[in-house]
Amino acid sequence: MSANLTRDLSVDVCYALPDAQTLIGVQLAAGSTVQQAIDASGILTRHPEIDLTKLKVGVFGKLKPLDSVLANHDRVEIYRPLVVDPKLARQRRVDKTRKAGSIEGRKWQNKDSR
Repeated sequence: MSANLTRDLSVDVCYALPDAQTLIGVQLAAGSTVQQAIDASGILTRHPEIDLTKLKVGVFGKLKPLDSVLANHDRVEIYRPLVVDPKLARQRRVDKTRKAGSIEGRKWQNKDSR
């Protein structure tokens, strides 16, 4: 049996910017929520630009509401809005590869236009 019954969860809270990542470990009581983990981490003080009414949060890449109950060793993630649509970004990479002459970027084209 654990000697410290009030601190049963070890959770990481993370937030990534283009040039830096913040990862803060917190100890929480069993039954704690995503919101409680974020509050306990102090990440909102470190990054005042975070607005939880506008940004989405999740656990290990899956979107979760702020009142979701956490499990031990969960990673709470705060997501920034996308700057570029992922489909557009992929298309740009393919176009760049095609211009470089790689077969990789051309394999999806008609055989006549390769």
